[in-house]
Amino acid sequence: MSYRGRFAPSPTGRLHFGSLLTATASYLEARSQGGTWLLRIEDLDTTRIHPETTQAIIRTLALHGFVWDENILHQSRRLALYQQALQALNHRHLTYPCTCSRSTLQQQARTGAHGLIYPGTCRHRQAVPDGRRHAIRIRVPDRDICFTDQVQGLFCQNPALALGDFVLRRADGIFAYQLAVVVDDAAQGITHVVRGADLLDNTPRQYYLQEQLGLAQPQYAHIPQACNAQGQKLSKQTLAVALESNQALASLCRVWNALNQPPLQAGDFSSVREFWDHAIRHWALKRVAGTLRLAQAF
Repeated sequence: MSYRGRFAPSPTGRLHFGSLLTATASYLEARSQGGTWLLRIEDLDTTRIHPETTQAIIRTLALHGFVWDENILHQSRRLALYQQALQALNHRHLTYPCTCSRSTLQQQARTGAHGLIYPGTCRHRQAVPDGRRHAIRIRVPDRDICFTDQVQGLFCQNPALALGDFVLRRADGIFAYQLAVVVDDAAQGITHVVRGADLLDNTPRQYYLQEQLGLAQPQYAHIPQACNAQGQKLSKQTLAVALESNQALASLCRVWNALNQPPLQAGDFSSVREFWDHAIRHWALKRVAGTLRLAQAF
């Protein structure tokens, strides 16, 4: 199968250096392989989404020279597909309703490396009283799930020990990222996923869902995250500065250099298009360091 990659931002804020780092690595890996590159807007969480930000993200990517090959996919328009996947798992008796509140879990659950570990309080529940708010969780196996990442190498996780049964649909009715991303990657025929190392520990959960739904499993490459001077991942929460489109060429060169490619300067090119032509010819994913975080990269 030919290479099919994607970039999937969530419109909770404008793109910043860390976003551009991931988008650039994803784009270059796809284009250097002669593959297809898609843009997906992960706008499921209506409690955090800013609608005007979606258009700002699309505009910023275009001004930085990104070209996607098919129509943009919006997760908010695909709820029926996620419900179908949830029903398929339910028919196999893999899911159950959970009425545990956040405050209850904070009191009862142990904290692991990836957050609270669900203690299985509702695991044997078959139904809930009519009208009672509840999440839907999936039972996870007590075994290691392993995969070989193209950047990070072998990664193994026992989901039962690391986090416990995880949520597929929240109590407010919003489908969880883990389910939606698996359904969409399969529907779009994604063969390779290049994304930030902050999502590395999500991958075993997604592998498990792919197994249970009978879906193909992409190859993964988790690139190091950009961080600020305090060592925090760049994000809206850490006040990451939004990209300036009039500085596109300079930003792209900074990203390229942060990805451990042969050094470039904005003055080496007369246009963003010229940068991309050069970068696609000289890109090598194997040069990207297999660490979880980059030093301050700007």
